[in-house]
Amino acid sequence: MTETTTEPRPLLRVVKGDPTAEELAALTVVVAALSQRRTRRRPTPIGAWASYGDTHRRPQQAGPGGWRAAGRFA
Repeated sequence: MTETTTEPRPLLRVVKGDPTAEELAALTVVVAALSQRRTRRRPTPIGAWASYGDTHRRPQQAGPGGWRAAGRFA
């Protein structure tokens, strides 16, 4: 019986040019770092009291109903 050993496929293959060993090492590190799966963090919800949306309102003016308009929106 003959044993057939198959070599694993290379991670990268140079198609054009003659890169140095340092260039290939740097490229391998970048490709390996980008290929790692990372869990995606969900944005932290911001409560109404910490929202900056109210700071973009016009300043309140004195007059009838002004005290009601000075409250926060629900």
